[in-house]
Amino acid sequence: MNSQRGSQKTKLSFSADDFAKALDEYSYDFRRGQVVRGTVYAHEGDGAFIDIGAKSPAFLPMREIFLQPSENLSEALPLGEELEFLIIRDEDGQGQVTLSLQQLEEKKAWDRIADMEDDNQSVHALVTGVNKGGVTVNVQGLRGFIPRSHLMERKNLEGLVGQNLIANFLEIDPERKKLVLSQRQLAKSTRIGQLEVGQLVQGEVVAIKPFGVFVDLEGVTALLPIKQVSKNYVESLGALFHIGQPIKAIVLSLDEAKGRISLSTRVLENYPGEMIQDSNEVIASAEARRDRIGKNLS
Repeated sequence: MNSQRGSQKTKLSFSADDFAKALDEYSYDFRRGQVVRGTVYAHEGDGAFIDIGAKSPAFLPMREIFLQPSENLSEALPLGEELEFLIIRDEDGQGQVTLSLQQLEEKKAWDRIADMEDDNQSVHALVTGVNKGGVTVNVQGLRGFIPRSHLMERKNLEGLVGQNLIANFLEIDPERKKLVLSQRQLAKSTRIGQLEVGQLVQGEVVAIKPFGVFVDLEGVTALLPIKQVSKNYVESLGALFHIGQPIKAIVLSLDEAKGRISLSTRVLENYPGEMIQDSNEVIASAEARRDRIGKNLS
């Protein structure tokens, strides 16, 4: 009996000062960049206090909450609600850390996007604005950019505002908050995946160079090398082709890794030089010629 009373006396003698001293001696090790769980403890005019189990409530500034100015703090963060927060400032002199909901959501979004890039996934990008270089987009809450050269529609950029585009990633840099995407590269990758060597394709001449003709195949550009135009020597590609001209050719080779497609019309010739003498006839009867040559593309 005496021992029990002694034990009770010991417990009662543990004063508030002792408790405070014990708290001071305990190391919570809360640090910047750490994700913690906490409970909304109190509201203030410029933010909220969050109980994260430290000796002082943490502070969540209004600017670090996903709130519109007109929204009500008590409705967005009800007292007693438990959430995850990101510590964005180490303890001050009173042992109080500063938290953020906004930066935590951004961090999670960057992590999700990095995983999507690793898995070669595409993403939906909502066009929010236009500038001289391209369009700004919203991707899972993050601000991104698609350069004009990587858009399928490059003339009427204003008409893209409000549209959801499917794109893939060109550059992801969370430290600099830089997110660059490409719509054309995705279309190119998809289109190349639909092609195979020996396939007859139809496109449009978009450029003529001394070494060959560039052909647009529904968003992806292929090259018809000058040596693959005819079995005979071609003196001038400009004499045979013009910009905007429709053309049919055989897929000679594919390099998906580099995004390169090589075409040939020489394999469609019935005799050497036919493309030079009567290219219209070769193109017009390309389907029948393709069936005739079968898999022999030499």
